[in-house]
Amino acid sequence: MLEDRDYMRQAGHHRSMEAFSITTLLIVVNLIVFVWESVTECYFHTAYSNTIAYGALSNEGVAHGFVWQYLTFQFLHQNGSHIVINMLGLFFIGRVLEPMISKRQYLTLYLCSGVLGGVCQSLLGLIFPTFAGPVLGASASVLGLLAALATLEPDMEMLVFFLLPIRVKYIAWATAVMALFYTLVPVQPGPGQPIIAQAAHLGGMLGGFAFIRFFIQHRWHLPQWKFHSRHYVPRELAAKRANKKSFWNATPIPPAEDLTPDEFLQKEVDPILDKISERGIQSLTAREREILEKARSKMNRR
Repeated sequence: MLEDRDYMRQAGHHRSMEAFSITTLLIVVNLIVFVWESVTECYFHTAYSNTIAYGALSNEGVAHGFVWQYLTFQFLHQNGSHIVINMLGLFFIGRVLEPMISKRQYLTLYLCSGVLGGVCQSLLGLIFPTFAGPVLGASASVLGLLAALATLEPDMEMLVFFLLPIRVKYIAWATAVMALFYTLVPVQPGPGQPIIAQAAHLGGMLGGFAFIRFFIQHRWHLPQWKFHSRHYVPRELAAKRANKKSFWNATPIPPAEDLTPDEFLQKEVDPILDKISERGIQSLTAREREILEKARSKMNRR
């Protein structure tokens, strides 16, 4: 039976662990820190000042050895609207992305995207003092999740403003272009206000892309962009090409519905199970997960 295989037991165990949500944990931690910020700002000004001085990311703080700021700045926020926007992004992106990879990978992706975003902001601050800080907010980490989701499932659609379905890859590209523009043409903050860390946004997205590309998909080469020119092909020639058998399409594969259960297992499921054995279940695409579900249904009907 399919359920008796080691790979499928691993899949079932992975599914049972999904009850615990890292996304929810991160949102709760961010909210707790924000409550601390709000209370200390209102009643304990010294404590609030120390929280920002030691927790927010700045080149001055890093120069004094406060390297923990690369982590702590991700959990500090400027005001209510700042944290609401970031937590909404974390919720809507995280709830989709988290089941696709392991929880350890998801948390590592989140934190490392924020750290890389902070490093990019600090490096730019060495050249342009405007970028030197203070910087705070979870946006670099959240945008790292967005880039990761766009790398794993680029054609997945998400509702923008709860109305407009747009593919994730287009949302990620638009966000990256906007961040790049405002990095080159920065908006000056008001007196005593934290800067909008667009360089951190870019660094976070780069971190999300690299993490999925290299450590989840194990693709150690950069993507190659191919541009195909469209040439006119006479209708008769196109028909001949369509009917001509080549090395790649000499033996068409019958639809999954036309295969017997044993043929379905051999041709469709076994390669996926081998992939799980080599790379883990988190490496599966949405189509491969769908095939596994079809396999379960076929086996249950036997």
